[in-house]
Amino acid sequence: MCMAIPSRVIALAGEMATVECFGEQRDVSLMLMDSPLALGDYVLVQAGGFAYERVTPTAAMEALDIISSVISQTAAA
Repeated sequence: MCMAIPSRVIALAGEMATVECFGEQRDVSLMLMDSPLALGDYVLVQAGGFAYERVTPTAAMEALDIISSVISQTAAA
């Protein structure tokens, strides 16, 4: 099973973007995106490093909050 975590676009360079999630940055391909992105957009990224879907900031924040709470609960156990 693969779980995509929303990542925020912090830099754009042609068909590549740098995204950030939980303080970690990585470069991803925009080859699968069907529309242009802007700085600050949130995307879902496949395990292979391809951004494939834009998500709304609200949906991204909700998912990140849930994931953060799961991580916190796991760390406390």
